[in-house]
Amino acid sequence: MNLFSNAEMEDASREKIIHFDLPDADVILYEDLFTKKEAETLQKNLIEKIQWRQDKIKMFGKLLDQPRLTAFYGDANKPYSYSGIMMAPVDWNEDLLFIKNRIEKFVNIRFTSVLLNYYRDGKDSMGWHADDEKELGQNPIIGSVSFGETRNFQMRHKTQKEIKKVDIPLSNGSFLLMKGATQHFWQHQIPKTSRELSSRINLTFRVIL
Repeated sequence: MNLFSNAEMEDASREKIIHFDLPDADVILYEDLFTKKEAETLQKNLIEKIQWRQDKIKMFGKLLDQPRLTAFYGDANKPYSYSGIMMAPVDWNEDLLFIKNRIEKFVNIRFTSVLLNYYRDGKDSMGWHADDEKELGQNPIIGSVSFGETRNFQMRHKTQKEIKKVDIPLSNGSFLLMKGATQHFWQHQIPKTSRELSSRINLTFRVIL
């Protein structure tokens, strides 16, 4: 299955690769892994076709709506839970398989599932956390694809507070790979902003054991 032309596939292979020199982490950013046309088409398709949901999380003793919409797709019989939320996978669709196949060619990893986050505007966010759930194994591999508005992805070391917080702008069509011991030692977030921002979809591909 190919949603786009061979020329567009070739353009996407000319991405800029940035290796971040961070202690206790292995983080790589592939900029422009998807062309602008691909990213725009995929974002539109995902907004319209994904089975979005808004779960509630417990904060300060109250049940509150998560400040974003989410969805979980992947291989059958590979459920995932985080923050007290249990998610059963919906079967892969054509767009998700296209994205999955693209990133797997670059990193030689077979992902089994994807957690999608739909940030409707700058008010939608994700708080500090690490993707270290037991289902993800000893050294989780997280592949993060972004479509739409650029949002600031922040990282901070869990114990070495003297290490400065890291800001990584995740732009339209980019792919961020986190592996090795990263989730053991680092947390990350997408903060709220008062700036007027359009929507963004983030897909975090995972390997669930």
